[in-house]
Amino acid sequence: MRVLIAFDKFKDSMTAPVACEAAIRGARRALGETVEIESAPLTDGGEGFCEILTTGAGGQLTMHSVSGPKSTPVSAPIGWVDSSSLSESVHSMIPICDGKLAIIEMASAAGLEQVPRSDRHPNYCTTFGVGQLIAIATENQANAILLGIGGSATSDVGLGALEALGIQFFDTENRVIEQIKPVDWPRVAGIKGSLLKEIPPIYIACDVDNPLLGPRGAAAVYGPQKGLAQNEISAFDSASGKVADLICKHFEQPSDLRDTPGSGAAGGVGFALKVACGANYIPGFELVTAWIDLEAKIQRANCVLSGEGKIDRSSLAGKGPIALAKSAEAQSKASFLFAGALEDGLPQLFKEQFSRCEVFAISPDGLELEQALRDGAINLESKVTKILTEVYGDEC
Repeated sequence: MRVLIAFDKFKDSMTAPVACEAAIRGARRALGETVEIESAPLTDGGEGFCEILTTGAGGQLTMHSVSGPKSTPVSAPIGWVDSSSLSESVHSMIPICDGKLAIIEMASAAGLEQVPRSDRHPNYCTTFGVGQLIAIATENQANAILLGIGGSATSDVGLGALEALGIQFFDTENRVIEQIKPVDWPRVAGIKGSLLKEIPPIYIACDVDNPLLGPRGAAAVYGPQKGLAQNEISAFDSASGKVADLICKHFEQPSDLRDTPGSGAAGGVGFALKVACGANYIPGFELVTAWIDLEAKIQRANCVLSGEGKIDRSSLAGKGPIALAKSAEAQSKASFLFAGALEDGLPQLFKEQFSRCEVFAISPDGLELEQALRDGAINLESKVTKILTEVYGDEC
């Protein structure tokens, strides 16, 4: 029997490689040491994106000190990949003929996991460090930049990134607002400056289709997980619209770019980069699938195990494990998804949409969140063992 184990991260608990290792241990306990296991850590553009893709293409990582989401220094990687090592299917999404591709992971410079849970709020977080990484890649002659925007702590409509790339924001007394954050937005009276010259083409790996504003926008859908209270969403959304209009006006771009699918991802950083320098969105899971040849791995497997920290209705918009389950379904392969937390009613919803996929929560009922996060690997290993024993025990 051959099992494909391809997990994404469990936010605040496990990286994708750690989750894969836990599932491998569980699978071997259930199916025996002779079971054939292929491991393929996934990434949705968040934590691990840079390392997973760079390593997969035989590239090199360099580390850089940049500003973190709360304006304190953090160490963040840039992956450097020779474009000649990329497959034709990857080239079709990132049309770089030759030269160096720089891979940047937003989560390393503006990540949610870099901010303590008690200190999270988008009003006080910036994407300045993301802009710094783009500037470093530009200065080091990158021919193109691939930016993964998952796992962000920010919802600053990319103003911080633009500031790091040369744009200045002024108050009513013509004073520069440095390290701008949403809490500073009421003071913004104008924008000046231009971007660094010769920024290479930027490709943004993104799987969600949310617009920037409205009931499916950045504040409404993703704000709460970043610390935004329900009674703050409306005002924050309105303020986001105002600064978005300022950006569009400064770069002489139409304001309806706010409605472009994906503009609401990562608090609008992709929107800002699209307005300012014509960045392109590319489907993140499709890119990763091509990058690590995931379809061939599914084809070789008898069953597929995947999952991430939380699976809810927003996951159905295209997040990695769900897309993987769809690919497995298309190849008539059974798949099992494991999550730290499941939205109520989701298992039934899965039964209606997938005939060969089942979804499970790994945490025991009644377990406190902090304990569940600490015991993530133990709980995942245990649940994988239990489910595979129940399904395949008689075959082993």
